[in-house]
Amino acid sequence: MPKHNSLLRTKTSSFFSSCFLYAAGTSASFLLAWAFWSFFSSPAPSANPSPSRGLASEAALSCPAGKAGHNRSYDPPDPTFYDDPELSYTIEKTIKNWDEKRREWLEKHPSFAAGAADRILMVTGSQATPCKNPIGDHLLLRFFKNKADYCRIHGYDIFYNTVLLQPKMFSFWAKMPAVKAVMLAHPEAEWIWWVDSDTAFTDMDFTLPLDRYKAHNLVVHGWPHLIHREKSWTGLNAGVFLMRNCQWSMDFMEEWASMGPQAPEYDKWGVIQRTTFKDKTFPESDDQTGLAYLILKEREKWGNKIYMEDEYYFEGYWMEIVGTLENITDAYTGIEKRERRLRRRHAERVGESYGKVWEEHLKDAGYGRGSWRRPFMTHFTGCQPCSGDHNQMYSGQSCWDAMQIALNFADNQGPRRYGFVHRDLLDTSTVPPLPFDYPASDLVGGAS
Repeated sequence: MPKHNSLLRTKTSSFFSSCFLYAAGTSASFLLAWAFWSFFSSPAPSANPSPSRGLASEAALSCPAGKAGHNRSYDPPDPTFYDDPELSYTIEKTIKNWDEKRREWLEKHPSFAAGAADRILMVTGSQATPCKNPIGDHLLLRFFKNKADYCRIHGYDIFYNTVLLQPKMFSFWAKMPAVKAVMLAHPEAEWIWWVDSDTAFTDMDFTLPLDRYKAHNLVVHGWPHLIHREKSWTGLNAGVFLMRNCQWSMDFMEEWASMGPQAPEYDKWGVIQRTTFKDKTFPESDDQTGLAYLILKEREKWGNKIYMEDEYYFEGYWMEIVGTLENITDAYTGIEKRERRLRRRHAERVGESYGKVWEEHLKDAGYGRGSWRRPFMTHFTGCQPCSGDHNQMYSGQSCWDAMQIALNFADNQGPRRYGFVHRDLLDTSTVPPLPFDYPASDLVGGAS
C-alpha cells in the first residue's frame, strides 16, 4: 500500500470550473485517451401492541413478503414480453413497444406498480479478471461498498456487472449492453442509474431531484454552452448518467451504440467526432464524444429530452474536491454541535428524515465549486485504480491517497450510523466508537 502523503492537510486548489473545462480540453482529452484501454472508463405497517409480545405483535415481527411489500413469489401464468422467443437482451436487437410492454407487466404485478414512477436501480461494474494494480481490487471493493451503502440507505437496488455483454464493446462502451439488459430484466424500475466504478458517493444524504427531470429521459453532468457554443467534447461526462426505462431510451441507446467498436462505421465515427469537436485529440470514437455529438447535431430528435445537470456535483472531478473535504467536515461538525436533532441516534431506515434537517442548515452552502456542502459524487477520472495506468498529470500516490480520503469521508456518514467513525481520513482501519451525543461530547481518542 502506498505511504500516506499530506494531501488531506494541504488544500488542493480548484481548477476544474466550467470555464476551465474548455481551456483544459487538451488535458482532458489526454485523460480519456489514457483511460481508453481499461475495461470501464474507468416499508411494512406495524400492528397494535400485543400484551403477550410487548411493543410489537407477532404479525409485525414476522418477515414481510418482500421489500416495500413487493410480492417476489408471484408471477402469473399470463403471457408477457418475456414469453416472446424473439426477445433478446443483446445490444444489437431492436426493442419495440417497450412502454406498452412495461405497462402490461406492471398491471400483471400490482405489488410492484406502487411507487414505480420514482423507482431507481443502480448499475455499475468492473473487469472480470484481477486488477494489474496490486491495490486495485481492494479499491474497487471499497468503491462498490460505497455504492452499496448509498443504495441501502435510500432503498435502491444495485446490479454489479463484471463481464462484457458484447465482446467488442470494450472500455467505456461496455456500459451500454449492461444498461439495456438491466432495463429488460427490471421493468419495475423507472430509472436506470449508471455509475462508473471509480466514482464514490461523498454525500450519503443527498437524493436525486427527480421532479426536475420529469420532462426528460436522460440526465448527464454537463455544460450546454460548452457543447453548443464551444463545441468541446469535454462539455459533459458520460461516466455517470440517469436514464429513464422507456422506448425513447431503447431507441437512443441503439443510435448511440452505432458509434461503438462493434459497429461497421466505427472508424468513420472517429473521424466525424474529431472533425466536429476540434479539442478531441485521439482518433477512436468514444461514448462521451458520441453523446455530445447527438446533443449538438440532433437536438430536436434527442437533445430536448436530455438534461445537462450543472447545478450540483452529479459527478465531480476529484482534483477539485478532495482538498476541500477537511473544511467541509469541520463545517458539518459545527452544525451538529448546534443542532441536537442531528446528534440523535436513529435507525438507518429512517435516515432520509435527518437529511431534511440537514437541508435546513445548508440553504446558504451553495452547490458545486466553492461550496461548503458535501459534494454529491466524486469521480476519480484518470486515476485508473484497477490498471494503475494513471494519467501523468499527477502521481499514482496522489490518486490512491485521494481515494482513501473520499471513501473514508463517505464512511463517516454511512457506516457512522452503526456507531463508529474514522478519526483520520487517511486511516482506513481505525474506527473508535462514538460516544452518546457526539459531537457535542468528545470522540474517544480525539479526532484528527
